[in-house]
Amino acid sequence: MEATSVPLHPPTYGNLITILSIDGGGIRGLIPGTILCFLESELQKLDGEDARIADYFDVIAGTSTGGLVTAMLTSPNEKNRPLFAAKDIKDFYLNNSPKIFPQNNFPLLGYATKIIRALSGPKYDGKYLHSLVKEKLGNTRLHQTLTNVVIPTFDIKQLQPTIFSSFKVKKNPSSDALLSDVCIATSAAPTYLPAHYFQTKDPFGKVREFNLIDGGIAANNPALVAISEVTKEVTRGSPHFFPVKQMDYTRFLVISIGTGTSKDDQKYNAHEAAKWGLLSWLTSNGSTPLVDAFSQSSADMVDLHISVVFQALHCEKNYLRIQEDTLSGDVSSVDIATEKNLEDLVKVGEGLLKKPVSRVNLETGIFERSGQETNEEALIRFAKQLSQEKRLRHAHARSPQGHAMNSK
Repeated sequence: MEATSVPLHPPTYGNLITILSIDGGGIRGLIPGTILCFLESELQKLDGEDARIADYFDVIAGTSTGGLVTAMLTSPNEKNRPLFAAKDIKDFYLNNSPKIFPQNNFPLLGYATKIIRALSGPKYDGKYLHSLVKEKLGNTRLHQTLTNVVIPTFDIKQLQPTIFSSFKVKKNPSSDALLSDVCIATSAAPTYLPAHYFQTKDPFGKVREFNLIDGGIAANNPALVAISEVTKEVTRGSPHFFPVKQMDYTRFLVISIGTGTSKDDQKYNAHEAAKWGLLSWLTSNGSTPLVDAFSQSSADMVDLHISVVFQALHCEKNYLRIQEDTLSGDVSSVDIATEKNLEDLVKVGEGLLKKPVSRVNLETGIFERSGQETNEEALIRFAKQLSQEKRLRHAHARSPQGHAMNSK
């Protein structure tokens, strides 16, 4: 029997807790899409062509565009299998990004148009994105995903993060929102797309309202949020995570995929920023400095924290952060959805696979090469671990000893 023919049994039957995390970044979602296509193809080599990413991870977390990818990978189709294979993500972005982010056909008026839009409302109305997401995800709700998901948003009315989590929905039914609403909300980047309002009702008819914007305000890199959600389950004594001990990070296997960061030294500098007012912070050099600062600092701080913990516990091989930190020009944008730029982003993802694994320098905070292993080779190694873990859980779940262990 192939390992993909049964659902993933809980970690209590295995050795690891497996987490996949996908950053936010607009059209740069093509970069993790390309990486995930490679990972899924390696899993298929091991376990057959029906293998899907959702078959191997206890939790998939995503923010903004990463939240959309998370939903695509975990939403069930009519056969209760993932709605999208990883190889379908690229075409989804290539076909739909130009309609989500329609480009200005009059480049000479581009800067003036950006200023007017920055003053009068979001750059894009979001109508195409909203209709597309609702069409693809239909009436699927959070509790129906094929594996646990964690998708951050930010409630602008409450001024606090709202985390949509498969773990929370079991205890708080009012958070069981339509997955389409969650995706629209987590993607509502300030100045780019409008905030999203919706309501839910719990089984007793109590209404809860949400006033949400982009999850990148809270956690553009949601890996730490996913780890925290699992840790809370462990702390509460969930039988699915027995006999994992609290804060036992050595049991975590984490793949965190970024959408790229800009290292264009000419993009911003202190001399220019010292003169900026509100308008310049909202639009300068063809981008949005305030949003860029929030998203990049959030993602980097999460990587730094996880790296410190995993290195301190000598289990750094269990944590893989794949990130391109040399983007410049159009590919560093979140919304320049021209055919050329979209194809260039695919090439960035393909090139990133060939690059050496990098880790954050704990002293300088700089992303640096670590050893000779490439990202491609690391993903092949992780695919083998994921396949072995799934098979181990299946074997233990079927054995009397496995059932006895789970019942302790």
